Amino acid sequence: ETGNNEVLFMHLDLASLRSVRAFASTFLRQEPHLHLLINNAGECWDSRSPLHPQDTTMSCHCLLIPQGAHCAGHLHPESLGRPPSGLFSTFQDYCDSKLANVLHARELATREQGTQVTCYAVHPGFVNTSLFRHAPLWLKPLLLPLAWLLFLDPSEGAQVVLDCATQEGLEPLSGRYFTDCGPRLPWPAGRDDRLARALWEGSERLVGL
Repeated sequence: ETGNNEVLFMHLDLASLRSVRAFASTFLRQEPHLHLLINNAGECWDSRSPLHPQDTTMSCHCLLIPQGAHCAGHLHPESLGRPPSGLFSTFQDYCDSKLANVLHARELATREQGTQVTCYAVHPGFVNTSLFRHAPLWLKPLLLPLAWLLFLDPSEGAQVVLDCATQEGLEPLSGRYFTDCGPRLPWPAGRDDRLARALWEGSERLVGL
């Protein structure tokens, strides 16, 4: 669609750890360098997936080494990989995955300090993508109009991500959390270094590293 012959497609099914491993192996075999990695794996209400959003986030983060919903995230290292229960479990899953994003960036920045590897956690705002495509039919009439009226369009939502990916001079801010207003202090759970380390180590165990 872009007309750019330098764009290469590699199949990746984020609902399958086997697919994630195959993709990582193919990429590392074919490409000599990884200059930029953007992890963006949001999902809601997809009962077909054997992985919930927290698993997807962690599998992407681990196998290629790169004021939002994270405020409601609650990560417990001893129960990583097990989805929460309750009426709002889907929402909690999503928030947990966003907290995992923030903590992963923090821990990766610590581990790669002194190298040329930098990383950032980004909250682009509420973006009108196909996030609710698997929502229950009875809920879609409420969610979809709200998305069209109040959410950013994808090009607007991508701006802060692209800024972090391309803007020079951000290197000293590696590990920080960004919104469309620039670097911001995450909620307390997103600043917990012990939790960030536990998430990293638990993620390694879950994906067999």
